[in-house]
Amino acid sequence: MTARTDVVELLKGQHARIRELLDEVAATKGDERKHAFHDLVRLLAVHETAEEEVVHPFARKHIDGGELVVKDRVEEEEQAKRALSRLDDMDPDSPEFLDQFAALRQDVLAHADNEERYEFAHFSRVADRGRLENLARAVQAAEALAPTRPHPGTDTALKNVAVGPVAAVVDRTRDVVRKAMG
Repeated sequence: MTARTDVVELLKGQHARIRELLDEVAATKGDERKHAFHDLVRLLAVHETAEEEVVHPFARKHIDGGELVVKDRVEEEEQAKRALSRLDDMDPDSPEFLDQFAALRQDVLAHADNEERYEFAHFSRVADRGRLENLARAVQAAEALAPTRPHPGTDTALKNVAVGPVAAVVDRTRDVVRKAMG
């Protein structure tokens, strides 16, 4: 990210990467699928945590109907977290994984489109470029400390602050162990 990237550009870029990983998981097999799926889980976890801590509070406060818009996005995120948690314990080459992943993929794509249309599209009308750049930096800071696994039930900034640091340490430890084990 350059110093001039705003929060909408940052998040849309992450949505593009999420779409790429969804395609990669769907198109690969074996270890390649397993690694792509773990990359997807990690990206979704840190991305959603940052949205819950930075983006959604901003939207609630500054866009018309923000509370309702965010409520709908949080419900979508919670559904995805539960699905990711179930999938994370499955064999990525099993038929059950593939069926559940197909449903998750559809939901995640719809969620990203909904965020871009109903939340992000309003930001340039309610904040200047400098404010949006500051929000991008806040998102990056939140992502640096975020858990790397989905934690259903941590759907607000307050819950993320209470649970996030411990979950992040546990998740990042699991990441190191998983990587060391191949």
